[in-house]
Amino acid sequence: MKHINVSIFVPHAGCPHQCSFCNQKSISGKSSQPTPQDVEDAAKTALKYSAELASNGEIAFFGGSFTAIDRDYMISLLQAAQPFIGNGGFKGIRISTRPDAINDEICDILKKYNVTAVELGAQSTDDKVLSLNRRGHTREDIIKASNLLKSRGFELGLQMMTGLYGSDDDESICTAKDIIALKPKTVRIYPTVVLKDTPLAELYQSGEYNPQTVESAAKLCAKLLLMFEEANITVIRLGLHSGGDVESGYIAGAYHPAFRELCENRIYFDKITTALSDKPHGKYIIFVPSTDISKAAGQRKSNITELKKLGYDCTVKADSSLSGRDILIETNG
Repeated sequence: MKHINVSIFVPHAGCPHQCSFCNQKSISGKSSQPTPQDVEDAAKTALKYSAELASNGEIAFFGGSFTAIDRDYMISLLQAAQPFIGNGGFKGIRISTRPDAINDEICDILKKYNVTAVELGAQSTDDKVLSLNRRGHTREDIIKASNLLKSRGFELGLQMMTGLYGSDDDESICTAKDIIALKPKTVRIYPTVVLKDTPLAELYQSGEYNPQTVESAAKLCAKLLLMFEEANITVIRLGLHSGGDVESGYIAGAYHPAFRELCENRIYFDKITTALSDKPHGKYIIFVPSTDISKAAGQRKSNITELKKLGYDCTVKADSSLSGRDILIETNG
């Protein structure tokens, strides 16, 4: 069932560090802090649109380190959300925060105000990479916070980044394996993007940092997506969301407004080329689930174009009997 989420951005509030990559204004398009009235207005607007869809959604506080902001301010935002939770309103509240900003006292407050899901900005589980990117927390902080949240009954979400300064594909795969071991319910994967007015922009301009390309990030993230799916962990976002000031703040790196689709395209390309690897060059029909024709063909039929370069003239068609990412291949003439 579809649902409505209300996202309230709290840019930079509570962040005790200037992470190498972070410019929350560019990411969220907001620089001012939300007020309790903003929370109330946003919730009312969503409920007015559809109370039924909202009942399966959440009020979400994103953008900063929610549990590290001024305590009275944090509670005022949570209090403003309370009239809209349950009884025909939203099912709960979701927040994002830092791994080192979670403890038993914080969990008590979150429970009191109907927070049901907590996402931790882990970004990496490699202490060297965390230090190079000025995260200010450690691998152990991630593990402790994750286990505490799960023990207190919160839905756990973890966020990771690829292409960080000092990272490589092997490190990202190790981070994904560590995250899988922590058994969160959800994951977000963000390829690193170089934004204006960040320490990472200085590293890029000095030549000390070489960002991922969109193509290389999509190839890696396609592997990560499959890893999480095989572990029954839902990837709720792949890539920075479009909008806000991301486009105007962008300098370099793996940003694409339809990045997840690129990853899905890559998964199908790999599946198809593997299936064709023992077949002679020629014409083939690739049957896929009816919802996945565009994913298998690729953006602007990029997969079809690349397959043709490899000697395979392919047409993609739907087969309603297929599910998941299953494919069938038949000779076409």
